Amino acid sequence: MYKVASLNKISPKGAALLSDNYEMTDDIDAATVILVRSADMHEMELSENLLVVARAGAGVNNIPIDKCSERGIVVFNTPGANANAVKELVLASMLMASRNIPAAIEWAGALTENAAKTVEKGKSRFAGKEIKGKTLGVVGLGYIGVIVANAAEALGMHVVGYDPYLSLKAAHDLSPSVKLYDKLPALLPNCDYVTIHVPSNKETNGMFDYALLGEMKHNAVLLNFSRDKLVVPEDLKRALAEKKLRYYITDFPTDDMLGVEGVLLIPHLGASTEESEENCAIMAIEEVMDFLEYGNILNSVNYPTVQAEKWDVGPRIVVLHKNIPSMLGTQTGSLAKMGINISNMVNKSKGDYSCTLLDCDEAVDEEAVRAAFAVEGIISVRIIPKRLT
Repeated sequence: MYKVASLNKISPKGAALLSDNYEMTDDIDAATVILVRSADMHEMELSENLLVVARAGAGVNNIPIDKCSERGIVVFNTPGANANAVKELVLASMLMASRNIPAAIEWAGALTENAAKTVEKGKSRFAGKEIKGKTLGVVGLGYIGVIVANAAEALGMHVVGYDPYLSLKAAHDLSPSVKLYDKLPALLPNCDYVTIHVPSNKETNGMFDYALLGEMKHNAVLLNFSRDKLVVPEDLKRALAEKKLRYYITDFPTDDMLGVEGVLLIPHLGASTEESEENCAIMAIEEVMDFLEYGNILNSVNYPTVQAEKWDVGPRIVVLHKNIPSMLGTQTGSLAKMGINISNMVNKSKGDYSCTLLDCDEAVDEEAVRAAFAVEGIISVRIIPKRLT
């Protein structure tokens, strides 16, 4: 029986997929699986029972990835499950900025009398521009960046993009009329709007500093629906004060952005739709069940993608190990010494870590297998009983 603990409220449509082999629990230490959205796990003690952490969302900054990797805990996320929700909020934010909607609503809401007459006299101060014909720069062309680019183009915008790690899938899905740039500073002067869709890491944190902001078109709008750390706060405030930027719109309010003129703060609503939460929960549960029941790994941020067919012979041995020489030889040699034939084997690596799936022709002595595999470099061994195709 696998025990599942949820650190945040997860859509019941995800939990409804769990079979009788699973049960929800409030006991974190007893959990085989932890489901999480925004809860910070960095200070948590990771139980010996824990095999999987599934993030119902894309970002995993709240999860101690290195610690999980060393312990053989597979961390999943759900890329693309909330992409449409974020896309719609990005488009809404561009429209809000172009038409000065937040300031207009605040002004109209403060009226106390003679509303119709006052509005006719005062509305000119909020006159804006249309986004049709304007240029949007998309920085980062993953799941979200691509659909934002395509949607903006459908609204009549010119779209340009930058992504040094553009995947084949993204290149296929992206509208062919989106012009790609090799250098970000070359893209920025052409854009009326720039939207950021890159992960937060050592390479990207602080990328939008004063020098890069200075390359942007005068009075452009910067939208950040990725992470607050991508922008240097003091440099951003300076760019706003000097009117290099007209607006900065972000889904990640921080204390240093409170009360700053030109900053529009959204309370982290990017994935806060009923549909998005359902999609993320369903995808997370499906990933967890596929791993626990078949050993398959899809959308893990710390272990490689490994996919093997269902099998109808003996047990499947799931081995998580370091990506170092001799690991495969150790596993296959140990089974050979025990007289166990391997009917199928899949091995994949990702960075420092690997996963091997070994399908055996006959039943195995689980204790003997674990003892034989208890060597340096092998992190965890799990044996899944015979499954029917």
